[in-house]
Amino acid sequence: MLKDTATALQTAEYLLDIQAVKLSPEDYFTWASGWYSPIYCDNRLTLSYPEIRTFLAESMTKIIENNETKPDVIAGVATGAIAIGMLVAQMLGLPFVYVRPEAKKHGRKNQIEGSLPKNAKVVVIEDLISTGGSSLCAVEALREAGAEVLYMAAIMTYGFEVAEDNFSLADVRLITLCQYDVLIEKAVEKGYIHEHDIELLQEWRKSPSTWKK
Repeated sequence: MLKDTATALQTAEYLLDIQAVKLSPEDYFTWASGWYSPIYCDNRLTLSYPEIRTFLAESMTKIIENNETKPDVIAGVATGAIAIGMLVAQMLGLPFVYVRPEAKKHGRKNQIEGSLPKNAKVVVIEDLISTGGSSLCAVEALREAGAEVLYMAAIMTYGFEVAEDNFSLADVRLITLCQYDVLIEKAVEKGYIHEHDIELLQEWRKSPSTWKK
């Protein structure tokens, strides 16, 4: 996982400034998976702020431009990464598709929406990486359609060990603009959380599936 410290810090600051990230070590959240969490990240909020969404899209565009192998298509993971993925595709002047969690049950029964040529080289855009399960389902769908997935670029990752294992097993390189440790560092700096909360937040990340159970 490649890191750009300046980009990571700026991304973290933006996410905290617009409260896209909610940190609540005491009054914790329940995720759809049933996991309990002291943090909740809603990167969709960034779309309401032109300066921030432009920064995120430009940062992802630079990642793609700086890689030697150029993609033929940009793919967004539905639904959270459709908008940011389309912005990146627009900046690069490339075709865009998006990938549903599963094929539709009606109409053309597509899982991949848009025109995806055979053997296309694809960069997948995601908004947030937790376990990586849904993100990698999109990769699998693209591969089954005959695409070559170059790597995945995401706004943020929680940095779970299970996610690292899943990406390694699927042979997918992951590049993120911001990482959990950087987010927590910036949150302390801005007074968003207190230093005595750090140990709890780190303990949660080590075993999120069993935390508070």
